[in-house]
Amino acid sequence: MNTNELTGRKVLIIVLSFFGVIIVVNLFMAFKAVSTFPGLEVRNSYVASQQFDAMRDAQQALGWVAAAEYDAEARLFHLRIDDADGQPVPVPEIEVLIGRATSNRDDRVPELAYFNGAFTAPMDLGPGYWTVRLDARAEDGTLFRQRLQLYVRG
Repeated sequence: MNTNELTGRKVLIIVLSFFGVIIVVNLFMAFKAVSTFPGLEVRNSYVASQQFDAMRDAQQALGWVAAAEYDAEARLFHLRIDDADGQPVPVPEIEVLIGRATSNRDDRVPELAYFNGAFTAPMDLGPGYWTVRLDARAEDGTLFRQRLQLYVRG
C-alpha cells in the first residue's frame, strides 16, 4: 500500500482543516470588530436626521474652515479655524476629542490654548491615523461640528 495515496480520509481531513481555519479566522475578526467598536454616534437617528439639514445650513452660513496639524518633534497639536475671509476665528467655546477611528481606547481631550490665531495643546500622539472631533460654538450660538483626519508619521 502506498502511503502517499490520496484517500477519502485524507481529502476529508484537508477539507475540514480548510473550512475550520476559515471559520476560526472569521470568528476572531467578528469578535475584534464588536469588542473595539466605540458605540453609537447618536441616541435616536430619526430625530437627528430631522435636525440635520437645519444644522448643516447654519454651520455652512458661518463659512468656517477647520484644519488640524501635529508637530511630532515639538509634540504639539495645532487646530486652526478660519472664517470665509481666511482670518482666524477666536471661538468662545470649543471642545476637541482626538482618537482612533476604530476604538475609543486612545481617546484624548486636549487642553487647548488660543495663541497667534490657532488653538494648540501639548500632546503625545503615536504614529498613524487619528480622528479629530471638533465641536465649536459661534458667538451667536451656532454649533460648528466637524470631523477631521490627522495623520502622524512614524
